[in-house]
Amino acid sequence: MDFILFQLLLIFPGILLIIFLTVYFLQPSALIRFLIWAVKNINGLQVRYAEHNGYKFCYLSRGKPGVQPSVLMLHGFALNKDMWLITLKNFPKNIHVIAVDMPGHGDTTCLPADSYTAFDQVKRIHQFVECIGLNGKPFHLVGISMGGLVAGIYAANYPSEVCCLSLLCPVGLRCPTETEIMKRLKVLCKNRATDNVLFIPLTIQQGKDLLRDGIYNHIKLPKQIIKGLMEMREPNNNFFLKCFFDMFSEESLYSLHDQMSKIRAPTQVIWGKEDKVLDPSGAAVLAAGIPHSQVHILEKCGHAILIDSPKKSAELMVDFHTSVSYVENKKLA
Repeated sequence: MDFILFQLLLIFPGILLIIFLTVYFLQPSALIRFLIWAVKNINGLQVRYAEHNGYKFCYLSRGKPGVQPSVLMLHGFALNKDMWLITLKNFPKNIHVIAVDMPGHGDTTCLPADSYTAFDQVKRIHQFVECIGLNGKPFHLVGISMGGLVAGIYAANYPSEVCCLSLLCPVGLRCPTETEIMKRLKVLCKNRATDNVLFIPLTIQQGKDLLRDGIYNHIKLPKQIIKGLMEMREPNNNFFLKCFFDMFSEESLYSLHDQMSKIRAPTQVIWGKEDKVLDPSGAAVLAAGIPHSQVHILEKCGHAILIDSPKKSAELMVDFHTSVSYVENKKLA
């Protein structure tokens, strides 16, 4: 019996290695999903759902509402709530945080026949906020890229619900300088082109191009990992195109610029100095247009702020959150 057990112990690591290699080469997306699941559990994050009139939102949650404001995080285009995992790893666990899948993204309901302009997404996010009762007390709203566009418009239209606002390289501005990528995306949208849209890669090479243009500290991911990431996104590619055309429509493209003067909450702007997607000159536009704003330009950082500067960006958001919480608590005292 002991000899059999000893043999099993000897071959068990080999079995695990075979399983790992099989999954890695045949279904890399399954491996990525497992790693994401593990990171969520290690960091105490729970996946929750909220339904409103048959519309289902999926979100990550950690902690409970307390003395400090809760934090609601809105991700970027063609991504989902999991992009905040690195950030949340660096967030204090005593702060109540929520990261929601934006309308049509991740595991939140996707209705391709609906409109997904910035204003339409703001309405959906407000439904989510009301559904979970988050607006019972003003909260800290955070958004990056497309999520920053939605967050800014949300703060402009629901000022009593937002105590402070963090905008990370948001789209939606008339920047003094426009990047080549933005020029190309506008042409693609005008022509309703469906191929070679930067954020909707269809080939391994396009996936590599996305990493190269989005991340300053270039990460050379193995081909299988890129393949796995693309496998996970593929079922939603048609929706992403629909969302892209809606977001870049005349009605939506510069809506943050047109709404920013209505923002009353203390605002923090974080931008990567080496952003190739959205030019960092947009930070000065926001600073001039929003009262009570502060700007942080991060060195050696591209559009993917959460990857290029995970600790620094989290530190800035936490410090901003703490300073606003202190002022709010002082008012109540």
